Amino acid sequence: MCKGELHELLVALPKCEHHIHIEGALTPHLLFKFAARNNINLASADDHAYANEEILQARYGSFASLSDFIRYFSFGSSVLITANDFEELGYTYFAKAHEQNVKHAEVFLDPQAHTSRGISYNTVVQGLSRAKQRAEQNFDMSIAYIPCILRHHGLQSATRMFQEVVDAGHFEKGTVAGLGMAGDELKHPPEYFKTVFDAARTAGVRCTAHVGQAGPATFVSSALEHLRTERVDHAWIAKTDDRLMQRLAETNTLVTLCPLSNVTLGFISSIAEAPIRDFLDRGVRFSINSDDPAYFGQYIQGNYCAVQEAFELSISDWKIIAMNAVEGSWCSDERKKILKQQVAAVISHWQAARDA
Repeated sequence: MCKGELHELLVALPKCEHHIHIEGALTPHLLFKFAARNNINLASADDHAYANEEILQARYGSFASLSDFIRYFSFGSSVLITANDFEELGYTYFAKAHEQNVKHAEVFLDPQAHTSRGISYNTVVQGLSRAKQRAEQNFDMSIAYIPCILRHHGLQSATRMFQEVVDAGHFEKGTVAGLGMAGDELKHPPEYFKTVFDAARTAGVRCTAHVGQAGPATFVSSALEHLRTERVDHAWIAKTDDRLMQRLAETNTLVTLCPLSNVTLGFISSIAEAPIRDFLDRGVRFSINSDDPAYFGQYIQGNYCAVQEAFELSISDWKIIAMNAVEGSWCSDERKKILKQQVAAVISHWQAARDA
């Protein structure tokens, strides 16, 4: 992929990833490893795809719909039992991200997917916190976690999850950086969870939400107006609404785009339908992300390359993308300054080399 003149720039470019589900980094290799370690019989899935790693990986390449993907995603999460499992899962992703020059990662986790099957929230966070500590020590990377409300668990469960994070002091201590929301938006529009987001804002918690992936542009507007999120995830459909585009641009709201994910799940037919050019031309801030890379086959570098193949962006375009991704990150101003210096150094080198 992307063997044009800017390929090496895209490899060298310091990256911020804001839309990666840690459970979505569970490769078939790790899934089989954890299942064996935890004495989980994969035959219980009653699906021939779990016969071996190779067959499962091939199955991941043919999801028929979002619900088809969620079925495999949910079963995969069931092999995560111990803090060591979560630590290994997290660190494996961070090592891969480091290879692809990710300098800042904001990682979604789904507490309800685990507490609903008897795995404590503390177990999840303990393992992931260890992975974060190791990765920050070993790699030039900053990391933040964002627990997600899972829509299909309903409002009551979402409220309990949020309160458990509050009671643990994890927002206040910085163990997690904010609150997100994922899952099938068509069954539960954004405003359904307004009371939880109201409580989050009252507590000074940053918020984001998956909207405008399967749902209409009005869902993106609803997240901004009713939930008052400062970020929106996916939201590619915003390109169809001029007023919404203007609002996103004027408020510097970050949109965390996942181009290959949206193609794989059939929301757009090709990368060329992603709103990359629309957002650049209208001044909408966005980042490019992998979403669930173990299931969709590509990590962040693959998404960068796919975008470049489809749009033939310039060095100045990539500078805007990279700098906006830094500006939209939920890290300290000091860290942003360092990240922007890193981006500027790489861009300057490539511009000088091109002009020579």
